[in-house]
Amino acid sequence: MSIVQNRKAFHDYFIEERYEAGLALHGWEVKSIRAGRAQLADAYVMVRGAEIFLIGAHITPLPTASTHVTPDPTRTRKLLLNAEEIKRLIGKVEQRGYTLIPLNLHYTKARIKLEVGLGRGKLKHDKRAAERDKQWQRDKQKLLRSR
Repeated sequence: MSIVQNRKAFHDYFIEERYEAGLALHGWEVKSIRAGRAQLADAYVMVRGAEIFLIGAHITPLPTASTHVTPDPTRTRKLLLNAEEIKRLIGKVEQRGYTLIPLNLHYTKARIKLEVGLGRGKLKHDKRAAERDKQWQRDKQKLLRSR
C-alpha cells in the first residue's frame, strides 16, 4: 500500500531498476508517516562511503510528538539494503549518468519501506516526446469513447 509517491521522478528520469530499502526512522517519524505527513518532492538519495542516505525528504512532525525531542523534519535518513545491493548500486552510480531517485514510500508487512529507482536523467527533447505520447494516448482514448 503506497503512502507517498514522487511523481516528478518519472517525468525527469528514465527508471531502469528498482530496489526496496528500509529506513532508519525515529518513533515520531513513523507516527507522522502513518498520519500521511511525508513528502518526497525534493528528496534525493546519496552515496557516502559504503552507505546510502535519503536526503531532503520532509516528514512533518505531529503536534503531539514527544515533548523532550526537537524534531528535524528534513534530517538525513539512512537506507537499509543488503551489502551486495549497496555495492551494485555504488558501482552503477559511479558510472556516467546514473542516479538514485526515491520513488515512493509504502508499507510492506507493517513496515515502512522506500522504493529507490536507478535511473538516467531525461533531456529536454525526451520530455517533449514523452508528453507528446501521453497527449496522443489521451486523444486516442477520447476518440474511442466518442464512437
